Amino acid sequence: MNRYPIWKYAILVIALLLGTVFTLPNFFGEAPAVQVSSGKATVKVDNTTLQRVEEALKTAGLNPQTLALDGASIRARFDTTDNQIKAKDAIEKALIPDASNPSFVVALNLVTRSPAWLTSMGAAPMYLGLDLRGGVHFMLQVDMQAALTQRVEALVGDLRTTFREKDLRHGGMSRSGQTIEIRLRDAKQLQAAQDLIAAQFADLQINSVADGNEFRLTATIKPEAARLVQAQALKQNITTLHNRINELGVAEPVIQQQGLDRIVVQLPGVQDTAKAKDILGRTATLEVRMVDESTEARAAEQGGMVPFGAERYLERDGRPLIVKKQVVLTGDNLTDAQPGFDSQTQEPVVNLTLDGKGARIFKDVTRDNVGKRMAIILFEKGKGEVVTAPVIRAEIGGGRVQISGRMTTAEANDTALLLRAGSLAAPMEIIEERTIGPSLGAENIAKGFNSVTWGFVVIVAFMAIYYAMFGVFSGIALGVNLLLLVAVLSLLQATLTLPGMAAMALALGMAIDSNVLINERVREELRNGASPQAAIHAGYDRAWSTILDSNITTLIAGVALLAFGSGPVRGFAVVHCIGILTSMFSAVLFSRGLVNLWYGGKKKLKTVSIGTVWRPEAGTAVKAD
Repeated sequence: MNRYPIWKYAILVIALLLGTVFTLPNFFGEAPAVQVSSGKATVKVDNTTLQRVEEALKTAGLNPQTLALDGASIRARFDTTDNQIKAKDAIEKALIPDASNPSFVVALNLVTRSPAWLTSMGAAPMYLGLDLRGGVHFMLQVDMQAALTQRVEALVGDLRTTFREKDLRHGGMSRSGQTIEIRLRDAKQLQAAQDLIAAQFADLQINSVADGNEFRLTATIKPEAARLVQAQALKQNITTLHNRINELGVAEPVIQQQGLDRIVVQLPGVQDTAKAKDILGRTATLEVRMVDESTEARAAEQGGMVPFGAERYLERDGRPLIVKKQVVLTGDNLTDAQPGFDSQTQEPVVNLTLDGKGARIFKDVTRDNVGKRMAIILFEKGKGEVVTAPVIRAEIGGGRVQISGRMTTAEANDTALLLRAGSLAAPMEIIEERTIGPSLGAENIAKGFNSVTWGFVVIVAFMAIYYAMFGVFSGIALGVNLLLLVAVLSLLQATLTLPGMAAMALALGMAIDSNVLINERVREELRNGASPQAAIHAGYDRAWSTILDSNITTLIAGVALLAFGSGPVRGFAVVHCIGILTSMFSAVLFSRGLVNLWYGGKKKLKTVSIGTVWRPEAGTAVKAD
């Protein structure tokens, strides 16, 4: 009656082993490390960089415990902080010969001490949030009206170009705020303008009124198009912030949208607020110039004198390139950049979309410079680097430009990202700023850990005293619940915050409720005269529906917090929901597995150790053990 088949015990053992493996990394702590990240949008951290770091450390006589390429950065772990600081100096000397123009950011960091065999299995500790590790918190307000104004300004240029190409005359075109005004001399021109805008400018809604002997046509962005512009501006700003914050070497930054026009930035472990503000406020600009292909320019690329009216910049592979000072286009004329493939050669390319003014200029320049090279330069912190320098094959009109030149798919994606997210789509300002010190974070960790530990100890002690052996089973099941909860959070690489630790303590209290229901059901069956084996079987079966109902209703509340909450509320909700699921597994399946293992093999079981069973009808108490 109360026996599990072998496969059920196998599932419980596997769950216990996996829970142990993925929980272990949280007990090894963190070690001092040096992190190398890209300091410029055009510089990538790859295996070549890893070799340079390895050689620099070897030359300095330093032997890191681990050295590996982790995503877009390199992390070297050391045993002491002294070696960490020495390694930072050695790596900076090798990778940054010119301190005024750093290509890499070498930052001090902390990484897990987990052994290699755990790391190879994909086991990693939970990340600690801002309130547990310390750092800085910013709330940024995006100027959505500025984003809409920029879009309207671009549409004005497109309209002028289109009217000129269609030979459609007008009495003047201007922008007033976010409204475009076009003056037309007669009804025929008005109708032609309305038809043209309706056919080629679907984002605009138009209205016309008579103004004396003329007509005035006004065009505004449709509400749905305006929402799309705002959403894209917010998305591009978040992407740009991610690119910039990589310089700080933050292990797990939080950059997320809050509401319709705000962005929350949390940088755990960063204490230099001024440096963080400098990174967030960085500006990147884009310029298109013609390559100087004269004999003097060729000589200048080999180290000679740069010709008058030209400048020397470096390409992405480090080769010098001489370009003319005259700027053909700027990033203000670029509306979009997406990776793609050439329809004929199937080679990776980058497709650019220009506004009306940019399209007109680009058409004229490409017509006059067929067979020559055009350089696209990205400027950051006053330093410019050539992203790409393609050859102009033919005149390019229509505002759509294709950049090619033996790029890989990854390079095309990177180039598109650089061109698209080189600068902010809309201005932002910091409306809230908080700094949390590392000492306060350590204090929060200690308090949170103590609350969970003492809560667990008191619950287990009470259950063991009140329910005897069944209380011990409940305590073991509660420990397994905590083990599985931490394992799942580590497996998901969740960021643990102070509200998350509160949810963890709450999950323990809620998890024991299921065992209380089961134990009381077993006691009730014993009071009614059932045999011990029958009481155990009926107690678990009849308590299951109550446990399921109570946990589902609590889970619904947790999902609501997860769906509609933000920030600390979401952190609480994640741990809360996972804790409910793990408690249902441990309280029902695991605890019953222990009970079945202890009592299931006894055919003539006369008593069970479940504390005092009260018999109200007789007015007596009987010890079940």
